[in-house]
Amino acid sequence: MSQSFLRDAAVPPRRGTLVLAHGASAAMDTQFMQRFAVHAAKAGLDVVRFEFGYMAQRRIDGVRRPPPKVETLVPEFVAAIEAVLAESEGPVLIGGKSMGGRIAAMVGGLPDLDPRVKAVVCLGYPFHPTGQPEKLRLGPLKAQRIPTLVVQGTRDPYGDEKEVATYTLPPLVTIVWSENGNHDLAPTGASPATWNGNIEAAAKAAAGVLG
Repeated sequence: MSQSFLRDAAVPPRRGTLVLAHGASAAMDTQFMQRFAVHAAKAGLDVVRFEFGYMAQRRIDGVRRPPPKVETLVPEFVAAIEAVLAESEGPVLIGGKSMGGRIAAMVGGLPDLDPRVKAVVCLGYPFHPTGQPEKLRLGPLKAQRIPTLVVQGTRDPYGDEKEVATYTLPPLVTIVWSENGNHDLAPTGASPATWNGNIEAAAKAAAGVLG
């Protein structure tokens, strides 16, 4: 199945291009993805959002379907990267929301990754399934060959601040915490933080990976 793309142009000066994938059940044009893309563009990144084939098919037939096994989506992510590399110049970041970030991390560990791909950006990494903290998904992070930024809400049910502090992660992996953030980085109403502010900070951190 073919992929779908959305492109968000950077506000000068341009730093590079971010290839950004969606989460397991939400498309590339959700409010989170829209807000993040806007802030990333302001921070100097061209953002190319894309959808895996199973999600693109939903737009055609309207049928909600679960994603296939994440390993099978790696070639689709690689194809999206190759399309962006062919149409752009300069450094490239790869990343995604939740499942999309997990797959980006898998791609970041590939031995034949194009050298223009400089880093991985994971927005709300699913360190484990919700309610199953014993089923860790650290493999992609431990296999990293390039710098990896994880922006995580401090109360993320897929890996909160206390849980992640107990993990052994390689030096290439950097964690940036979103104050009081959930899996989509949104804080509770009682917090002085705001959802838009957390997303803006995440976008600036992503752009900052390129200096």
